[in-house]
Amino acid sequence: MDWKNYIVSEDKVLLGKPTIRGTRISVEHIIGLLAQGWNEQQILDNYPRLDQKSLQAVFSYIQDCLKDGLLYTNA
Repeated sequence: MDWKNYIVSEDKVLLGKPTIRGTRISVEHIIGLLAQGWNEQQILDNYPRLDQKSLQAVFSYIQDCLKDGLLYTNA
């Protein structure tokens, strides 16, 4: 899965936060929903512009961020 086909960052959309292409739905928002206990089907039902591949792209994007050390802290 090449998340770059689904996740974009544009200065004029949500101040450049990574979003799902063609939407104003941020990666941060999707991860937040999952952290609150939403499952993938609930997200798809509530955000009809998303599909399974766009959610998979979110996970792939986060995996690459972790692999590159972008989310590590010294805590």
